[in-house]
Amino acid sequence: MKHKGSILILAAALLLSSNGMAQDKNALKYGSSITKEDAYKHLSILASDDYEGRETGKSGAWKAAEYIAAHFKSLGLKAPVNGSYFQKVGLNEIAPGNSTLKVGKQNFENFKDFYASTSKINTNKAVKEIVFVGYGIEDEKFNELAGLDLKGKVVLFSAQKEPFVDGKSIITGTEKASTWNSNKRMRNLQSKNPALIIMFNPDMENTVKRMGAYLKNARMVLDKANQPTQAPVMTVSASVANAMLAKSKSSITDLTAKIAAAGKADSKTIKTSFEANLVSNVTAVKAENVLGFLEGSDLKDEIIVISAHYDHVGVHGEGVDKIHNGADDDGSGTTGVLEIAEAFVKAKAEGNGPRRSILFLTVVGEEKGLLGSDWYSDNPVFPLNKTVANLNIDMIGRVDDAHKDNPDYIYVIGSDKLSTDLHKISEYVNATYTRLNFDYKYNDPNDPERIYYRSDHYNFAKHGIPIVFYFNGVHEDYHKASDEIGKINFEALTKRARLVFYTGWDLVNRDKAPVVDVKNDFPADR
Repeated sequence: MKHKGSILILAAALLLSSNGMAQDKNALKYGSSITKEDAYKHLSILASDDYEGRETGKSGAWKAAEYIAAHFKSLGLKAPVNGSYFQKVGLNEIAPGNSTLKVGKQNFENFKDFYASTSKINTNKAVKEIVFVGYGIEDEKFNELAGLDLKGKVVLFSAQKEPFVDGKSIITGTEKASTWNSNKRMRNLQSKNPALIIMFNPDMENTVKRMGAYLKNARMVLDKANQPTQAPVMTVSASVANAMLAKSKSSITDLTAKIAAAGKADSKTIKTSFEANLVSNVTAVKAENVLGFLEGSDLKDEIIVISAHYDHVGVHGEGVDKIHNGADDDGSGTTGVLEIAEAFVKAKAEGNGPRRSILFLTVVGEEKGLLGSDWYSDNPVFPLNKTVANLNIDMIGRVDDAHKDNPDYIYVIGSDKLSTDLHKISEYVNATYTRLNFDYKYNDPNDPERIYYRSDHYNFAKHGIPIVFYFNGVHEDYHKASDEIGKINFEALTKRARLVFYTGWDLVNRDKAPVVDVKNDFPADR
């Protein structure tokens, strides 16, 4: 979705000029205090080798958290977490152990024939029967789980793409596949509370070759109170699946081919005999979100959140330079938050403070799965029903290939997904102050990159809080050791940070907060 044209921008400006003038001189004054020089000072520290890529749970991330908190303290921002700037995030690191699998008399090899998802619980199970659910799809047009009680059962499904008949999906009726990918099927099956999920991967050999090292890595999960324990998932090759089905005198491909040919479900309980011992090693991780709070005046109970993630991916890989400094991702966004906070503090010190309160939120664990923001949204320091908008910044320091001839741009995502007010405010502010080219490429629900789901705003949007996500796009140094400060475009970073400041300025000072009046057209599933 592209929004272009001077007529549209002018109309938005005329409609939304809450102060009866094209520009607010105070907004301009404090916005101009966000400078390239100050941004460089922050980013040269956050993206330095001393911070070792700021990986969640490692010393570099702890150093970054301390630096951000010290800056918030120097500005005089309130420490809102019971007098602290740090919100402890409950995290566990789960590493795969020495899992074993024996089907009949045959022993299969871990990370070759099968691998198990890391789970907080270990599973040692002798299995005598499995419930085969075909592709594992539960859709009104193709339901393989109808009438099944899977609680406490061992479930087998195929991760093959959904059945197509004459080139058309039996679910969508078109050449386009449905949203029932293997991850969605797995999540849906876990909601049925089985004891174990077995997923057949038809491309197991290539998966292990391509992702073997990754599969052996530890992963991080939130340690949420009262969180339901999910069933462990064991991914298996065709040889393993067929061994499990041997007593039925069939194979996994024959069973799924039969379903696809008939176009209807054929779920069944099948006798089997195997022993699975799935082992994980669980370790608690030290991780913290960093929060600074600026209290408003007459509307102080309403909160605007300005956020970025300060973590990155740490030290790994081959070659001389193994430190992934993350200057753009998301040192640039974190720097933007620090600069925006300082601008608002200056305004308040001179008697021009915000009407609404502002929470400056820098979160950890984004690279591990949006964990820090997920934790905050489940454990908010300020009520979510009083949080009226989130402006989230993730990568604003570079120029992608699509805009190399016009670096005056920013990808804007999500501004219209919950609130027509917020979308109009966003465009009005840009037309009034920064005049960047707003690129809405990633705002399309059908965009394959699914950027909307890949940063911390998502954990506010899923609670119905209007958001704007600012992003400069993926570039050749994304998640590489070469994402360093020498490649940052500080002119672009500064202008984009000012855009966020001006948008925040409008939001905190207008009479009415953005109204939630749109049904989000992005699917709820990540």
